[in-house]
Amino acid sequence: MKQILLVLLAYISFGSFAQLNGNTTLSYPDLIKTYIQLAEKHNEIELYEMGESDFGLPIYVCVLNGDGDSLKTFKKARKSTTLLINNAIHPGEPDGVNACLIWINAWIKNGKSKDIPVIGIIPAYNVGGMMNRSGTSRANQDGPEEYGFRGNAQNLDLNRDFIKMDSKNMFTFAKIYHALDPDVFVDTHVSNGADYQYTMTYIASVKERMAPSLAKLMHEVMIPKLKEASSSRGFDLIPYVNLKDEVPENGMTVFNDLPRYAMGYASLMNAISFTTETHMLKSFPERVKSTRIFIEATIDWMQTNSKAIEKAREEAREWEQNLDYYQYDFEIVDEPVSILFKGYEYSRPKSEVTGLERLKYHRDRPYEKQILYYDKYVASDSIQIPDIYFVGSQCTDVIERLTANNIEYTVLGKDFKEHSSNQRIVAFSEGKSPYEGHFLHSDVEMEVGADVWSLKEGDVMILTHQLNRRFIASVLEPETPDSYFAWNFFDSYMQQKEYFSAYVFEDKALEILNANPHLKKEFEIKKSTDESFAESSLQQLYFIYQHSDYYEPTHNVLPVGVCCEK
Repeated sequence: MKQILLVLLAYISFGSFAQLNGNTTLSYPDLIKTYIQLAEKHNEIELYEMGESDFGLPIYVCVLNGDGDSLKTFKKARKSTTLLINNAIHPGEPDGVNACLIWINAWIKNGKSKDIPVIGIIPAYNVGGMMNRSGTSRANQDGPEEYGFRGNAQNLDLNRDFIKMDSKNMFTFAKIYHALDPDVFVDTHVSNGADYQYTMTYIASVKERMAPSLAKLMHEVMIPKLKEASSSRGFDLIPYVNLKDEVPENGMTVFNDLPRYAMGYASLMNAISFTTETHMLKSFPERVKSTRIFIEATIDWMQTNSKAIEKAREEAREWEQNLDYYQYDFEIVDEPVSILFKGYEYSRPKSEVTGLERLKYHRDRPYEKQILYYDKYVASDSIQIPDIYFVGSQCTDVIERLTANNIEYTVLGKDFKEHSSNQRIVAFSEGKSPYEGHFLHSDVEMEVGADVWSLKEGDVMILTHQLNRRFIASVLEPETPDSYFAWNFFDSYMQQKEYFSAYVFEDKALEILNANPHLKKEFEIKKSTDESFAESSLQQLYFIYQHSDYYEPTHNVLPVGVCCEK
């Protein structure tokens, strides 16, 4: 009976593989069924249910070259060279879904060599999007016949959720990620944008943001080898065609992989991190093949260079734990290099739909020419990383996210007597429209207050000289673009709770000015230099109120304290 079952499973499994080379991709139930069958048939393949998705179905990770059970396998992954591939974060872009299964099938047929890294594969991360199938939501894409949808069950783009963690999916992803601690991370996608000859493009982490040892290994050693390997198998590699201005001839820029993105998150955790971007107008089988070849080239390179990878990551961790300043707000430097680009000529004929000018590429007129590539960033700001952060115990959502990301902290007892300096928000810009469920803050100005924050039992103390020191700074420093403040976790502290009635406060304001000559002088100067202020009695009264003992001391003060002494 067991033999019959194995034959049946093999038939079903390889029957599924047969359709992976065509213009179809598996539904989520069929995909997971296929991975279950593979794990049941092959001891070298392990499949683990890792946690919930927002849709209600679980998220899995498949591990190849593990150690037989979850504890041993995840320990092996953390201690050896490991690759993590994330598929279907955008389920309408399922190239990696097919490519991974085709690669696994080839690995099985070739004898299941153990001379490979530990490989973790998330078969499909966005479960809700996988279940929402159609053949029409990707209007500009050539195949497959049916595919999933970009939004998850909450209609979130999960590739913007890696810091704010609004989804259950991301809590599960964090569990997978830290269980494996991958050295290399690949997130598989399909590109939108210009038309050109390439099937596969890639996004690599901004080198200026990376630890020096990893930046050197990735950009100077690994990427040239991946390009060489891919080209030898029929697919030239070029960086993601991130246009400077509408068409490639006007130049390309390096994509800014902020921590909100999958690859930016992994890079912040000191992994060599890629996003593969196949071209939407190439056929689905060709896109899948180019993705598989990129994965194969990555595995081959990791296999040959495992010692160099481990050494670079060890140096990166040491560099990070001794980092004094966290740099942020990276901007493109106007110092482009020239690269060879294989594109198509374009014209701007009159549109038969609108009667206006349109952009039209001509695939019958290919070209190879040099174009400008803006490949350098510089940080426009930085913050000195304190030795200690404190977070109020009432901030359960923040503490929950720190915990999910393996950040070590101590819960303070009632006998803890230390104080910390406050973080006070001076100014910020509010988002004018919703962005992934938030009104994202920007242009934040913050000062470390002279006042001290009396800590209480239950507050948490985070020593920053630990692994992922940059992650801690990136989420707890309000001015950084993906901080918890930017993502609205502390908005309640920006709202004033007490106020005054102007007609009552008039007499009190006069008393305050007469009792404080310095404030009175400042007030008169502001009236004489600020026309709007001079013409507004409410602004003037509020200025006095703000500088009095009646103004609430907690307004604009975050429940995050800092201390620079261990």
